[in-house]
Amino acid sequence: MHVGEADERAQVIAALRADGYEVTDLSGDEMAKLHVRYMVGGRAPPGLVDERLFRFEFPERPGACIDFLGAIGVRWNISLFHYRNHGAAYGRVLCGLQVPRAELAECRRALDALGYEYWDETGNPAYRLFLGAP
Repeated sequence: MHVGEADERAQVIAALRADGYEVTDLSGDEMAKLHVRYMVGGRAPPGLVDERLFRFEFPERPGACIDFLGAIGVRWNISLFHYRNHGAAYGRVLCGLQVPRAELAECRRALDALGYEYWDETGNPAYRLFLGAP
């Protein structure tokens, strides 16, 4: 179903909620639009611990992925990796990293030093609903 204007979307959401459905509006969620809608495979397995989800813009140049792998090294496990590009100057990447809470600041410093624009999407509702461990 395609819903256009914000007021029309609000009416549909209100009607669904009135019928007892739980509704999460993902229409403005970049991660859901750019990645989750194209991914298959379901949720992370039970027992996956310390997963943090990051959305990146990788420059479209040779060595960009190798630079990323060098930045994270062997310190953090890659638990999810999804890449998309539409001929732009950058590729869109969604990446799950297993980062213990005590190492989160170190991980952010490594990602900041890499210089790629990124967003922490761990709290994103689309992640919680469709990808994260149950």
